Parts: sequence; C-alpha cells; structure tokens
Amino acid sequence: MMELPYAPPLTRRTLADPVIPEPPRRGDPGGEPCGVCPGEDGPHTIWSDDNWILNHGVETSLAGAVWLATRVHVDSFADLDSALAQDFGVLSGRIDRALLALPDVARTHVYRWGDGGAHFHVWYLPRPLGMVQAQKMMLPLWEEVLPRASDEAISDAKRRIADCLTNEGPVRAREQPWDGAS
Repeated sequence: MMELPYAPPLTRRTLADPVIPEPPRRGDPGGEPCGVCPGEDGPHTIWSDDNWILNHGVETSLAGAVWLATRVHVDSFADLDSALAQDFGVLSGRIDRALLALPDVARTHVYRWGDGGAHFHVWYLPRPLGMVQAQKMMLPLWEEVLPRASDEAISDAKRRIADCLTNEGPVRAREQPWDGAS
C-alpha cells in the first residue's frame, strides 16, 4: 500500500508561473561553482575512478543512500558516450548488489532528476525491508521526513559499499564495445 508520509487534509498549492529562462544549476555558466569538477574526492565520497564518483547522501534517513556522478560535464543519458554508458550499466549493477547486501534492505530504487548540478548523476536509495509504505515513488518522500540515520549506520553502510565496489575489480566489463550478439 502506497501512503504519503503526511496526514490529511492536504491542500493543493497553486502552480507557480514558469521561470524562463531557467536558473543555472551548479556547474552551469552563471551558476554556483561545481563541486565535482575539481576532481578531488570529498568527505562523503565512498568510491571513485577516473570517470565516476560515488558519494553518500548528506543528512539522510537511509544509511546507504548514494549518488553516482560523472567526472565530466554531461547532462543526461543521451550525452553519455558508449564507454560511459557501458560503465554506468556495470556500476549500477555493482551498486545495486552493494545496497542489497546491507542489513535489512529489500530493494534498491534508482532516481534521476537532473536538476541539482551540471554533472550526470543518479541516486540509489535502499528501501528498508518491510517498509512497504515507501514502495514505488514514495521512498524519496519518506526519506525526507524520517529521522536522520545515525553516524554509525552511515559509516557502516559507506564501508560496506566501498568494500563491495573495490572487491569487484575494474569497472569495464568488456575490452570491446558491446555488439548485441552476446
């Protein structure tokens, strides 16, 4: 059963007028500085290589909530070259396996909004086992209102995820581009 994390009565807000042109995102010309481009791993970085950086969510209620970003500025799936697209598929599988290996995780939800920064980035949220209210599109709403995960739980999740990604070896699955035959 899907339930909103809010009790009724809820009231619909009036939709604001469109903002055109849209304001720049972090890393866009005229926007705030990009935090990914300097190429340095930050305090929330779990894993990285030359093309990708995996960070843990900040102030999250879900230990194991992570976001994967490209090191280069690309805007969407459509902008990924073949090598990055292949890497994304391989990395997504590895991240999914890492999150499902965490204690009491039922499913991994994958979200791509694209409005926060100029780097292609995707969120992976672990849905807690038994938390059926948070199925489907409800998990991000619940994540916003649940109590913050403890520092210990976040540190443990970061360590476990890093171990999984590091121990699976290089990201590249194939030396040759996929031809669809195998």
